[in-house]
Amino acid sequence: MLNDPRTHGLWEQTAPEAPATPELEGLETADVVIVGAGYTGLSAAYHLASQGKKVVVLEAVEIGYGGAGRNVGLINGGMWTMPDELPGVLGPLYGDRLLSLLGDAPLYVRSIIQKHGIECELETNGTLHLAVGDSGLKEIEERCRQWSARGAPVKVLSAEETAKRVGSKAYSGSLHDPRAGTLQPLAYARGLARIAVEAGVSIHTKSAVTGLAFENGQWTAKTAKGSASAPWLLYCTDAYSSGPFEAIRKEQVYLPYFNFATKPLSPALLEEILPGREGCWNTKEVLSSFRMDKAGRIVFGSVGALRNTGYAVHKDWSVRSLKKLFPQIGNVEFEAEWFGWIGMSDDALPRFHKLGPQAVGFSAYNGRGIAPGTIFGKTLAEHVLGQIAEAELPLPLTTISEPAFRFAKEAFYEAGAQIAHIAGARF
Repeated sequence: MLNDPRTHGLWEQTAPEAPATPELEGLETADVVIVGAGYTGLSAAYHLASQGKKVVVLEAVEIGYGGAGRNVGLINGGMWTMPDELPGVLGPLYGDRLLSLLGDAPLYVRSIIQKHGIECELETNGTLHLAVGDSGLKEIEERCRQWSARGAPVKVLSAEETAKRVGSKAYSGSLHDPRAGTLQPLAYARGLARIAVEAGVSIHTKSAVTGLAFENGQWTAKTAKGSASAPWLLYCTDAYSSGPFEAIRKEQVYLPYFNFATKPLSPALLEEILPGREGCWNTKEVLSSFRMDKAGRIVFGSVGALRNTGYAVHKDWSVRSLKKLFPQIGNVEFEAEWFGWIGMSDDALPRFHKLGPQAVGFSAYNGRGIAPGTIFGKTLAEHVLGQIAEAELPLPLTTISEPAFRFAKEAFYEAGAQIAHIAGARF
């Protein structure tokens, strides 16, 4: 996008075309104006239009331009934090609501894809949270205990079973979550846009919101060539927020994350490496992730930005890591590379904010955007429709606040990832 192959990489190369979405010109009126064409905004738009609401979506660049089109493609349940930590941070009421909603969110993503025939390379064999050493094994065992106590069908796999599923003996075990899976993230975003348009939604790309006004019970979002007005405003811009929504971006600390895609593996290697197509990530603090795309490419990533000195450092580390993890591959050749930004909150949990009367949004997905974004979009739609009151939402209302030392933390993450990867191949 924007003639930069390092923003969306393989996903832009292999995703189906997006529906036609002209720039906003003139005045449009609707029941709901949604800002942002990622998973949350598109899901909210689809669910609202399906219930007869007139919806206008405004997107600054293109469908899936932000995190929705750049991520690894893991459809995970829950958040990064341990399940038992959520009630402690949010209180038992909201903590239990959020866990229940997000635990089953991957299954809801599957249902939308299958119902509408969205072509996004969906894989439903689950994910593997890979344990590194004894400490990693203890971590996934505890995570399994906490999720199992809540009825989740997760299971700890032995080192031997993990090696069979991964094609490598690098791990001491893994946590298998059969609810989860993988997909082509940009293709999924474009698929959500398609079903939203089919439901009657007007989507306008290249239509950045430059100003907001609220008068006589109506919100008006202004763009360079037009404006859209409605009683409800949903802002779904998250980590790539700008303009009137820049405070949402400033509330989050940017964590860079990159991915490299290999050339398609041979049929023999595909029988040995990830034969079940599970998505994987490990328990290291500077974690790495890998999964297989439909054509048999390994998509391998970790923390870091592919810019300045980071490009050479992270590419060299990725080659060494893949050779160590899968020596049977031989020479490692990449045919795509890209990176983006994960928005991290102070407690690694999402936020619910209110900019004014009937102007609300969820944000801060902390690297878990696919399933939470989809289900939060549905939740916003239900709130607008009067099916869920504000007090019944899965998150409490919080004020927007910028974390201390945000710039220093972001610089530390980017530089620290380079230092960690210079040190060697870490699993």
